Amino acid sequence: MSSQLIVCFGEMLIDFVPDVSGVSLAESTGFLKAPGGAPANVACAITKLGGSSAFVGKFGDDEFGHMLVNILKQNNVKTEGVCFDNHARTALAFVTLKKNGEREFMFYRNPSADMLLKDSELNMGLIKQAKIFHYGSISLISEPCRSAHMAAMKAAKDAGVLLSYDPNVRLPLWPSQDAARDGIKSIWNHADLIKVSDDEVNFLTKGGDAEKDDVVMSLWHDNLKLLLVTYGAKGCGYFTKKFKGRVPGFSVKTIDTTGAGDAFVGSFLVSVAKDDNIFNDEGKLKEALIFSNACGAICTTQKGAIPALPPPDKVQELIKSNAK
Repeated sequence: MSSQLIVCFGEMLIDFVPDVSGVSLAESTGFLKAPGGAPANVACAITKLGGSSAFVGKFGDDEFGHMLVNILKQNNVKTEGVCFDNHARTALAFVTLKKNGEREFMFYRNPSADMLLKDSELNMGLIKQAKIFHYGSISLISEPCRSAHMAAMKAAKDAGVLLSYDPNVRLPLWPSQDAARDGIKSIWNHADLIKVSDDEVNFLTKGGDAEKDDVVMSLWHDNLKLLLVTYGAKGCGYFTKKFKGRVPGFSVKTIDTTGAGDAFVGSFLVSVAKDDNIFNDEGKLKEALIFSNACGAICTTQKGAIPALPPPDKVQELIKSNAK
């Protein structure tokens, strides 16, 4: 059903993840090849949970690029918005897993194909038929991709599509911290729905405590329907015009946090696509967020982002086992 279609815009790349956790990149003896890139992870999370999604972005016309597009197709993500670049490579990232499952990144994209997407290459028909248009901030870092991002966002907004923004701060990719802050905030007021992590709240507010509601609310803008803050294993917080609250997380054995935020977002967007009245109904919102927290938690129990995305029955199982 195209009316429930969620179009995800941005980058998809190869993550090289060490086969042993808790060692530096230099110490790693081997790497596992895993598909990554937040918008693509979100697109796959959506279809895994029975939703409808499409990906819009550019790949190198190389083996990795074709491999990634095939992964989208295997995950039932629509690929009519995908294009290839004959001259630039598909982006790569080397990801270090520290002992606690948290990550550090080293990127190879100078420039990579995703950065070279032009507005003339956008499938506007696809974007305009979405119910939700979802994006991050990495596509804002350099031209021509930034202009393509702005054009896609405007076309979606003009067509009455809901705009969903997860900045996904990756500081190594920006020229400086200030450039990152300014770039991320440059499109802040366009979004209907924004999801940030507690670390991102801290970064965007220049050291503010994400546990404090007034700090979080400094990120609020009047066009916003919902602001979500994720607190890792501790769950998430929600803020709307009418109500705010917290939804606790789930305790699991964490191996790799890669993609957990994307599983959370994808799952939540499926709930919104089914019923956008969720922004006005606190009961429905909390129910959806419990489900999203469970999705994020399950995603951390195995390596890689897309392979770790859970199907609905797995999620219900975790929720039931936690119900006291």
